[in-house]
Amino acid sequence: MTKVRGDGANGADDRSAGPARYEDFAHQADAGIRGLGSSMAEAFSQAAMALTAIVTDPAGVRALAPVDVHCDAPDDVTLFVDWINALIFEMSVRKMLFSRFEVKIERRRLSAIAWGEPVDRVRHEPAAEPKGATFTQALVRCDAAGHWIAQCVVDV
Repeated sequence: MTKVRGDGANGADDRSAGPARYEDFAHQADAGIRGLGSSMAEAFSQAAMALTAIVTDPAGVRALAPVDVHCDAPDDVTLFVDWINALIFEMSVRKMLFSRFEVKIERRRLSAIAWGEPVDRVRHEPAAEPKGATFTQALVRCDAAGHWIAQCVVDV
């Protein structure tokens, strides 16, 4: 069953709140993540929230420490998968979780700041550890109404 969540700003679970939201979707033993927004950058940011939601409730992660993330790729889908893998790398080596993302994309170059805090196993109660983003069901596109979607499957 797909869980729809708010834009991360207020934790709302409201499908009528506009196009910015994140979701997870069922995919066998792995986890699918999806971000939706009014721009590609917003969709990427919301997908990053969905990545955090695989591990814990993003509302419980304090945005205390900034981490710079940079990616570039030959196409939008590869850029998205690289972005998610860069976040997984930062989560792993820094032992952090992230709950706020400022993403800028220009000519398939992504510059972002992810804010988060060190994992607190008692408070965050991590449910899974993302291992890597895959190209399985990977998609980045804008529909006729101008709504962006970015999604992929993450190995957990």
